[in-house]
Amino acid sequence: MSLSGGLPSTGVARTPPRQESANLADILERVLDKGIVIAGDIRVNLLDIELLTIKIRLLVASVDRAREMGIDWWEHDPTLSSGRPDVVEENRQLRERIGELEAGLSEHDGERRVERRGERRG
Repeated sequence: MSLSGGLPSTGVARTPPRQESANLADILERVLDKGIVIAGDIRVNLLDIELLTIKIRLLVASVDRAREMGIDWWEHDPTLSSGRPDVVEENRQLRERIGELEAGLSEHDGERRVERRGERRG
């Protein structure tokens, strides 16, 4: 047995501790699966007078995980939910109405041309 640095040596080679490397995809999968919340407050004071407070709350999670937590605001936001049946129906009705108005304008424009021709002849 030999002493190395004051400690006895057993003659068995030590293996370095195993370092598990996680690539970006693994980290992202874990974060989206579990979810992560980042919260913070920013306060601006001048002579002990609070001028501005900003509260920041950030949640990063998958859609499925967010639904499990009861978060589904994007399904009810009209600017984000273009596939809703009522919006599709409303678009269909508006397109029909525009077509009717355009057809009416075309007919009205044609009548005006006929009237103008009659005025020129008379």
